[in-house]
Amino acid sequence: MKLNLTKPLVVFDLETTGLDLVKDRIVQISYIKVFPDGQEERKNLFVNPECPIPAEVTTLTGISNEDVAGAPTFKELAPQLSQTFEGCDFAGFNSNHFDVPLLAEEFLRAGIDFDFSRCNLIDAQTIFHKMERRNLAAAYKFYCGRKMEEDFQAHRADQDTEATYRVLMAELDRYAPGVQEEAERVLNNDMNELAAFSKTNDNVDFAGRIVWKDKTDAKGNVLKDAEGNAVRHEVFNFGKYKGWAVADVLHRDPGYYSWVMTSDFTANTKQVLTRIRLKNFGK
Repeated sequence: MKLNLTKPLVVFDLETTGLDLVKDRIVQISYIKVFPDGQEERKNLFVNPECPIPAEVTTLTGISNEDVAGAPTFKELAPQLSQTFEGCDFAGFNSNHFDVPLLAEEFLRAGIDFDFSRCNLIDAQTIFHKMERRNLAAAYKFYCGRKMEEDFQAHRADQDTEATYRVLMAELDRYAPGVQEEAERVLNNDMNELAAFSKTNDNVDFAGRIVWKDKTDAKGNVLKDAEGNAVRHEVFNFGKYKGWAVADVLHRDPGYYSWVMTSDFTANTKQVLTRIRLKNFGK
């Protein structure tokens, strides 16, 4: 199935030094940029993480310190990547939980404020888990009819990216209107709908330190807007102010903002908190 795109879609995967959004770094990034006219642009890049690659990561991915020693750093790649990704939506496998947040961190560390909030973020793993509940290898066997090891080398970003792209297209074929009898098992070939279906939480920042929550009145009734939709606001999801509206905390305890900004939170969390502060209080 050809993807129904109104703007380019970047299907991508990362290999990294670990799973810590604050401390770990990208060692490989691979992407397929799919254009609305069906044109596809593929890129596979090794990245010098400027730190040793743990032995267990090398065992898992086959990527060693020697492989990335002469590669550019992410900071060197960031300007071109930002330009390439501008105006695109993004898709990956487990990307909404890890790859997108880590990529956002790397951009911010490179001094580039790439605004993922303007993008549709489509997670083929979430679609798969909600529909079938298994991993990428099982998804490939289920949707594509072949074992992944027959077609790809495991745990390499370029290989996993190709598999993810095939899985996403096969998912759309399987759950297309007219194919499934049950309405809840139908997915339209629409990036906005797929992004909404891929969303599994109410996080405002990627790490979930700040979340969306319905506003209520003094009696606990949910406030509604003119169209009858619940009015939502940002609340803290950790620490002594857990459950408090972010705007209220920033007003009552201005020093809390400074504490967050100097503590070991992700750059994205600090970025989101700053945006909320500017939105409510200006400069």
